[in-house]
Amino acid sequence: MTGNRLEDILAEHLAVVFCGINPGMMAAAQGHHFAGRSNRFWRTLHLAGFTPQEVRPEDDRTIVQYHCGLTAVVERPTARADQLSVDEFIAAAAQFEQKIAHYAPRFVAFLGKAAYGALSGQRNVAWGLQPQTFGNASVWVLPNPSGRNRAFTLEQLVDAYRQLYLAQLGVK
Repeated sequence: MTGNRLEDILAEHLAVVFCGINPGMMAAAQGHHFAGRSNRFWRTLHLAGFTPQEVRPEDDRTIVQYHCGLTAVVERPTARADQLSVDEFIAAAAQFEQKIAHYAPRFVAFLGKAAYGALSGQRNVAWGLQPQTFGNASVWVLPNPSGRNRAFTLEQLVDAYRQLYLAQLGVK
């Protein structure tokens, strides 16, 4: 991490780049993605099939071994995503789309509807595969695994993420 910015974990031509809204305060402070104890990202990823074991946040850089990457739309860390303004998403949009186009993943998976809705200008975003591409990548919208998002059980998160896992393998 440089300053108060959580570094991306990206490589060219990954299967999936998971895209958070922005870093949480704990993740930014520790320099590791999804570092909060209540965050269910790493457990969900493992149970959905992306990793053979649950990755610890401090080992987040190993995710590229599984053909996945991590980034966020807005770089500024906040305690809650609702502390971001629409203007911050608009300001980040062009650079973020260029980043995705440069790294050329097959899928970009937005974790939560808010970031994708702000970037695409859509009010009603469905879960799952989207009809549009973003930076030439297929777009998938997944529930946010944050511990604050209790609208989804772990089982529901795993089911949603497993659909993407199977899609990136080419399984229908």
